[in-house]
Amino acid sequence: MTRLESLFNRKQKNILSIYFTAGFPYLTATRDIMRALQSGGADLLELGMPYSDPLADGPVIQHSNNVALANGMSIQVLFDQLESFRTEIEMPVVLMGYLNPVFQYGFEKFCRDASQLGIDGLILPDLPDDEFESHYGNIIRNYGLHFIFLVTPETPDDRIKKLDNLSSGFLYAVSSSSVTGSSLNASLDNYMERLKRLCLKNPVLVGFGIKDRSSFLTACRHAQGAVIGSAFIRALSEVNDIHAATRQFLSSVLQG
Repeated sequence: MTRLESLFNRKQKNILSIYFTAGFPYLTATRDIMRALQSGGADLLELGMPYSDPLADGPVIQHSNNVALANGMSIQVLFDQLESFRTEIEMPVVLMGYLNPVFQYGFEKFCRDASQLGIDGLILPDLPDDEFESHYGNIIRNYGLHFIFLVTPETPDDRIKKLDNLSSGFLYAVSSSSVTGSSLNASLDNYMERLKRLCLKNPVLVGFGIKDRSSFLTACRHAQGAVIGSAFIRALSEVNDIHAATRQFLSSVLQG
C-alpha cells in the first residue's frame, strides 16, 4: 500500500493538504517548511514547482512563483534539496507544476528522479488526458507515482468519471472555475453532492478558496479533505519565523 493509499485508508474525513511553493520565501526554506507542516499536523503536502506562467494560480501563488524563481529555484535545485528527505518526512508528498519545466528536465528522467527521492504523486494541470492515456501515463505508472487530475463544477459527468478512472491516489475537485485564492464557491454543496452521486473510485480533495477553519470544514462536508495554498503562502510571507507561522496557521485551521 502506498503512502497516499495508507493515508486515505486510515483517515476518511478532514484530511488537510497544504500547498506551498518550493523556494519561497527563500531558497532553502523547503525542508524547514516540510518539517513544520509535518509536526504541525498536516496530512498531505503539495509541493509547488515554480513556473513563470502558472495559469491556474491567483496573484498570491503567482507572486510566490516569481520570488522562488528569482531566488534560484528549479527542478534540479529542488531535487537536490529533497535528497534523503524520507529520513525525516513520513507524510505523503505530491509535486504540483506545469509541463514546460518538466519537459526541459526530461519527462522520464523527472519521473525516475522523483520516484527515487520518495515523491508519491504528480499534479500537472496542463497535461492533456489523451496524451496521458497514449504515452505519459505509462511512464508515470512505471515509476510507481500516482497522478491526480483536476475536475471543476463545469466538468461534465462523463468526463469526471473518465478523469477519476485515469487518476490514482485522489481526485482534485476545484471548487470553481476561478484561480487559486478566490472565494469558496457558494454552490459547492451542489457540486460535491453531484460528485458523490457519481460513485467515484478515488477519494476527493477540494481545492481553491479554502483559507481557514470555516471554509476547510465546509469543503470537508462532502469530501475526504481539502487543500489550502494561497492562505498558507500569505502567512509565510508576513513573518520571519517559518516554524512559528506554520504552527499558528495549522492550529487555526485544525483547532479554531
